[in-house]
Amino acid sequence: MKKILFLSTGGTFNKHYSEHTGTIEIDKEARTLKELAQKWRTRFDIQCIIGKDSLEMDESDRTLLLETLRQSDSCDIIIIHGTDTMDRSAQVIAEARLPKRIVLTGAMTPYRVDKVEAAANIAMAYGYLQAEIKDGVYIAMNGVIGSHTQVVKNREKGYFEPNKGMRL
Repeated sequence: MKKILFLSTGGTFNKHYSEHTGTIEIDKEARTLKELAQKWRTRFDIQCIIGKDSLEMDESDRTLLLETLRQSDSCDIIIIHGTDTMDRSAQVIAEARLPKRIVLTGAMTPYRVDKVEAAANIAMAYGYLQAEIKDGVYIAMNGVIGSHTQVVKNREKGYFEPNKGMRL
């Protein structure tokens, strides 16, 4: 079984309540992701970078993400990313045309609040990498998987869906 790299950039998936500060924070060590990975019978490398809500990400963060992808020897990568700007990061990565299969996923609700939605999104991303897909950038969210241009966040409805006019 091939090894998959998980890049955790932060986002809602990694948010948790801090008893010390009384605030919702992003777990910059990706403990939740590591907990999930221990339950699966496969090899994962987990790397934490950025550690922000995606609304706080800027172009220097996307440059760091892209450089991390370029320097990785892994060809199968899952990026845990905030949903609000997942599409922007996916576009930046796609423009680089890396010879890799990259799936972005995340959660609309923190894993610590709704384990099902968050875990299902990661499982979809993992399963998609098991298929014979071409190199490229994909999004796996809310039961919808496809090219980064085919899957969009419907902000009014609060979930991801196929881009209007696109067939997955």
